Amino acid sequence: MDGQIKVAVIYYSATGITYQMAVAAAEAAGEAGAEVRLRKVRELAPDEAIRSNSGWQAHRLETQEVMEAEPDDLSWADVVIFGSPTRYGMIAAQLKQFIDTTGPLWANGALADKAYAAFTSTATTHGGQESTLLSLFTTFYHWGGVVVTPGYTDPSQFIAGNPYGASHTSNNGEVAPDAVALGATALTAKRAVRIGAALKKGLAAG
Repeated sequence: MDGQIKVAVIYYSATGITYQMAVAAAEAAGEAGAEVRLRKVRELAPDEAIRSNSGWQAHRLETQEVMEAEPDDLSWADVVIFGSPTRYGMIAAQLKQFIDTTGPLWANGALADKAYAAFTSTATTHGGQESTLLSLFTTFYHWGGVVVTPGYTDPSQFIAGNPYGASHTSNNGEVAPDAVALGATALTAKRAVRIGAALKKGLAAG
């Protein structure tokens, strides 16, 4: 088996907040020695809705070169890190739609025995961050994946405060992720790489 760990960071972001966290996750995974794919999921909202929000429209243009996620990105990866803003305490419909295309991979066992982690952002304080992450973990359980969280494994986590995954409150998109949120995202990614590498090594050893 190829020794280098492969990481797919797959996210949805409307106005760029979650995208910034996705970039932090991808950079941290790369620093940890992984080969990384950064992928956005396909937008489902109608053009008129996107055009009605200047931040949404601007972000779509700014990230038009980011490749869209495909099921192959999941089968390729040893570690998968998902990012989504919260929608009523759950993940965005765009990410859910992508997940709903993974049935054939799941049926073939291609999603099992991988490390999975996640991050999220909300418009308001306590806006469903933990429930969003936990809802994603339910998917990972169905896939037979190994869930990796930041826990309280670093002193910075007692400031960030979310043991389930990195999270950020954007005040309706007005506040970009700060050093605390980006640090928690990086910690989550690096732990996922480390645990994913150990998992891959163990599976290779039989």
